[in-house]
Amino acid sequence: MAAVVLALCSAAAFGSLAVTLTRALGRYGDAELGAFATILAALIPVGIGALIRFEWEGAVWPYLLAGLLAPGASQILYVRAVQKAGASRTALVVGAAPLVSVTIALAAFGEPIRAPLIVGALLIVFGGIALTRESVRPESFRMVGLLLAFASAAFFATRDNVVRHLATRDHVSPELAAAATIVAGGALVLVVLTARRGWSGPVRGLRPAFVAFAPSGILWGLSYIFLFEAFSRGRVSIVSPLVAVESLVGVVLAALLLGRTELVGRHLWIGAALIVTGGALIGAFR
Repeated sequence: MAAVVLALCSAAAFGSLAVTLTRALGRYGDAELGAFATILAALIPVGIGALIRFEWEGAVWPYLLAGLLAPGASQILYVRAVQKAGASRTALVVGAAPLVSVTIALAAFGEPIRAPLIVGALLIVFGGIALTRESVRPESFRMVGLLLAFASAAFFATRDNVVRHLATRDHVSPELAAAATIVAGGALVLVVLTARRGWSGPVRGLRPAFVAFAPSGILWGLSYIFLFEAFSRGRVSIVSPLVAVESLVGVVLAALLLGRTELVGRHLWIGAALIVTGGALIGAFR
C-alpha cells in the first residue's frame, strides 16, 4: 500500500512541474539559468531527506552517472520545451519516455519482446499522432518544443536503463540515490552554463531565477524522493504504471490552472489517455 501512495505522490509532484515552470518562466524567462535554479532548489528536499535518514552506504556511482543524463541533460531541454510548447503538451510528450526506454532495452540489452509491450508502444504512438492533429493551439506554441520534450524524455529513458543495468546489488537509500542524481545533473548544467556564458554566467541573475523557480525545484525534488522510495518498497510492475499518470496530471492541472493560455482540446485529451495507458502497459509488463 505504501508503494502505491508514494508512486501516486511522485506522479502528482512531477505532473505539477510543467505548470509551475510555466509560471516561473513568465516571471523569469531565462530557461537555462532557470533549469540550474530548479536543480539547486530540488537539492533542498532530497538533501534534508538524505541527512535525516543518514544511510550513506552502497555504491553511489551508477546514480552519479545516471544523473548526467537526467536531470543533467534532460532538465535544460525540459524547461525549454515548456517555454516553447506549453505545460500540457510538454507533460504529455514526456509521457512517451516508457516507449523510448523499452526500445533501448530491446535493442541494446536484449530484453524479451512481449505482446503488452507492443500494444503499449502502439498506444503511445497513436497518442503522439493525436497530438500532432490538433487544429487549435496557443499563439505562443512552437513545434520545436515538442521535439525538445521528446529529447528530454529520451534522456529520462536512457537514465532509467543505466540505473537498471549498472546499479549494483548494494543497498543505497532512496534519498541518497536521488541526491546523487541531482548533484551530478546540477554539475553538468553548471558546466554547460559556464562554457556558454563564462565563469560569471551561472552567478549573474541566479538570485531572481532561484526565487522564481524554487517551487518547481522543491516539487521536483519531492517527486524524486517519492519515486525512489516507491521503487524501494514495491514491484516495478506496480509502481511504473502509477507513475505514468504524471502526464495526465500535467494536462489536467494545465487545463484547470492555466486556462485559455493552454487551449487544451479534444485531441490533447485523447493523446493523454492513449499515452498514459501505453506507458502503464509498458511499466506493468516490462
